[in-house]
Amino acid sequence: MIGAVKNFLTSSQLASIAQNTTQSVAVETTLKSIGRPGFILIDNDIDSDTKQYAAAKEFLYQATCLAVYMALIVPVFKKGGFKLAKKYIFKDTEGFQHFKDVKEYMHYRKLTDNPSVNNRLKTLEKERLTDKTKIKDKYNETLQAELAKEKPEKFAYVKGAVELSNIIGSVLGLAILAPQVSHAFIHPALRFLGLEQKDKKAQLTSKLNTKA
Repeated sequence: MIGAVKNFLTSSQLASIAQNTTQSVAVETTLKSIGRPGFILIDNDIDSDTKQYAAAKEFLYQATCLAVYMALIVPVFKKGGFKLAKKYIFKDTEGFQHFKDVKEYMHYRKLTDNPSVNNRLKTLEKERLTDKTKIKDKYNETLQAELAKEKPEKFAYVKGAVELSNIIGSVLGLAILAPQVSHAFIHPALRFLGLEQKDKKAQLTSKLNTKA
């Protein structure tokens, strides 16, 4: 058991998640959507009706925030951040000129994360034959040569620009946009589930505030 935990904590997959803003936020929000309602439900100091209402409300809030973040915030800020960095902020920085958009860079970056040169080249060759997105057709000779190296260039400035846009999107989106969407959606959803009535809402909210 301890060995399995150690392997998990030192795995490349966990390191990748920790270094990726989008994945980190997604994992954190998912854990909140499970953990917070769970702790509410096991609190014996709260009556049954209040627990159901509070747990459902918390789950819907976190789930809606995650949906808005993944469906709207991430695509907009990731794509927009890359274009802004390429055109203005880092326009003379090595790396950006090789990639048309963020999708192309992330595809290249995924290939460079494979430690085996042989596997990288086999993957690229396979994609030449099967990839309908035709990303491989856009790779210039410089990038193809990099992928054939033992340690290919990963263009840290490009990665940094993508992560910076993700962080900005996370802060603005989860602090401003997602909560507004959540609040507009939560109460109709609770009423649909039969957990909230107008005359009951104030009573349950009062109980929650008293417990807090």
